[in-house]
Amino acid sequence: MKIRKAVIPCAGLGTRFLPATKATPKEMLPIVDVPMIQHIVEEAVASGIQDIVIITGRNKDSIVDHFDYSFEIESTLDKKGKSDLADISRRIAKLCNIMTIRQKNPMGLGHAVLCAEPIIGDEPFAVLLGDDLIDAKIPCTRQLIDVAEREKASVVGVMEVAERDVSKYGIVGGDKVDGRLTRVKTLVEKPAPNEAPSRLAIPGRYVLMPSIFEVLRNTKPGKGGEIQLTDGLKSLAEKEKLFAYAFDGTRYDTGDRLGYIDATLAYALKRPELAADVRALMKKHLGGQG
Repeated sequence: MKIRKAVIPCAGLGTRFLPATKATPKEMLPIVDVPMIQHIVEEAVASGIQDIVIITGRNKDSIVDHFDYSFEIESTLDKKGKSDLADISRRIAKLCNIMTIRQKNPMGLGHAVLCAEPIIGDEPFAVLLGDDLIDAKIPCTRQLIDVAEREKASVVGVMEVAERDVSKYGIVGGDKVDGRLTRVKTLVEKPAPNEAPSRLAIPGRYVLMPSIFEVLRNTKPGKGGEIQLTDGLKSLAEKEKLFAYAFDGTRYDTGDRLGYIDATLAYALKRPELAADVRALMKKHLGGQG
């Protein structure tokens, strides 16, 4: 079993980032100078995936354009002797094979994943959500692929969150297999703290068997009147093996304004040419503190 394809849902409206997202897809907002969606695609590619299905919505064409060649930009830069910048643009286009499907109505994450079935077919595949950046030595998706290939089963990435935060996530419950691996018995979408089966939250990384498609076709709308992937996974766990793996890495919630700022600072500080100046700016704005 080899995972060769990934799905990246990008059909959301990005209303939490208005007005920035009124005309610009949320996924194209930059972390320093790299759009969020590029970070997600690069994680998939670093995990051994070359075929990526992006689920888009209206006014999201710039996402697809970003992963294409731009003759005007590249030719102009070459003529100006700035081939190093032109090569940055070309490298993005060479990253992987990008295919797109439009989700015509915002019917939830489960429905977005189901939209990819015509391209994914009868193969296991990864799902990466664009709201979550995960900084890890071994890409988070690669960690999940290794577990899925070993167990021959679907795997969701999880992290432990504070009790007050369980209502923000899909939460898994089950039997611990080892320090990082749990056999999932149930999942609950955004439960109240007193109803959560654990504090293991799913931040947006999955490797799924193709059997999930049939399950999603039969999943009724849940919270918000949408087809929830969490509800589909709960049904899947009742039919076959499903595991949760506590991945090694730091996750940034870039769907939240503070999380976005956190990610921007963290990624800027990783850049040798920026780190010292960013620290100086932080010190300046903190009035000399820190």
